[in-house]
Amino acid sequence: MVHKGSCHCGRVAFEVEGEIDSGMACNCSMCSRRGSLLWFVPREKLRLTTPESDASIYMFNKHVIKHRFCAACGIHPFGEGTDPKGNAMAAVNLRCIEGLDLDLGQVPVTHFDGRSM
Repeated sequence: MVHKGSCHCGRVAFEVEGEIDSGMACNCSMCSRRGSLLWFVPREKLRLTTPESDASIYMFNKHVIKHRFCAACGIHPFGEGTDPKGNAMAAVNLRCIEGLDLDLGQVPVTHFDGRSM
């Protein structure tokens, strides 16, 4: 299934392919402030439908995750990094996927202690 999503103003928009079967809530300093609910997919399953230059990058701590956000509205639609096996991954903010807000309560959520990392 292909899902469409974007930041609030639409300047950073994307399509992502896959079945939403889980979400992850992290308590690190970044995730706890922005309140995102992350769904991990192989990076090649996420395709920007707007210019990549519109997705600003913020990196902190170990500088291994590219937190992508819209410089116009400030919303964080996804992040990019690698999994422990070295695979390119995207962490899609489920709250930025169109039409999904009614079903978020049915997505199983795991909690990750990023604060202790």
